[in-house]
Amino acid sequence: MSGRLEGKVAVITGGASGMGQASALMYLREGASVIIADLNAASGQATLDMAKQAGFEKRARFIRTDVCDEAQIEAMIALALDDFGRLDIVFNNAGVGGAMSPIVETRSEDWDKTFDIMMRAVFYGIKHGARAMKNTGGGAIINTSSTAGLGGGSGPAAYSAAKAGVINLTKNAAVQLADDRIRVNAIAPGGIHTPLVPAKTEDEMKVFMKGKQPWPDTGKSDDIAYAAVYLGSDEARFVTGTTLLVDGGLLAWGPGLFPHSGASITAGMRMSSTGEADKV
Repeated sequence: MSGRLEGKVAVITGGASGMGQASALMYLREGASVIIADLNAASGQATLDMAKQAGFEKRARFIRTDVCDEAQIEAMIALALDDFGRLDIVFNNAGVGGAMSPIVETRSEDWDKTFDIMMRAVFYGIKHGARAMKNTGGGAIINTSSTAGLGGGSGPAAYSAAKAGVINLTKNAAVQLADDRIRVNAIAPGGIHTPLVPAKTEDEMKVFMKGKQPWPDTGKSDDIAYAAVYLGSDEARFVTGTTLLVDGGLLAWGPGLFPHSGASITAGMRMSSTGEADKV
């Protein structure tokens, strides 16, 4: 299927690398006009060049954006309205690893910076995106969360707490904006091979994720882009306030009570004479 976003106008933060770049290019292929917003101007220009080479020059724009600066978020939204006349989708995707140290060693300024990028920026995107969408009859807002926001031990404390906040903010915004026909959803990626993970190659990523998810394949940026296309499209017209897991079954696997050496735990169990399962 093609043209799933035909005629729509989207803004994607963190749109110059990883999941954001994949989403921007896929949105263009599906017919949308796209504002690519990113702090890295060189990567932004490179992404814009990729869009132009694919024949999307008239529907792609880049704007250097610090998502922690509300005025720059307003400028990002204004560019969509000025150049394309409307706004249908905001994908609040920009993010960083944030404070990596244990809680007892985390500096306040590192904690605050993590929340500025992970939470404050999403708030700004929802706030100003929704204001524009109210004038055009509705739209879709998508926020990048993480499996780390749905449990303990899946990421650094500051990052995980901020991503959990994104999930709750998504739900509250969905309720508040429903009457305006603005859908608000989140995507929770699992182990996706992007510049944020330590693995540099596909093989390194497979090693990095071994024993962490049941699905044998490595998560890729396009897997998130496909989810973002769905949530931004009219196919998701009745979907709001939810978090879509794109994690290769990572959370479904649950706690490591049994060795995560394969997709089934039955190989590591036997039935006792009483019919109860024993670990072997």
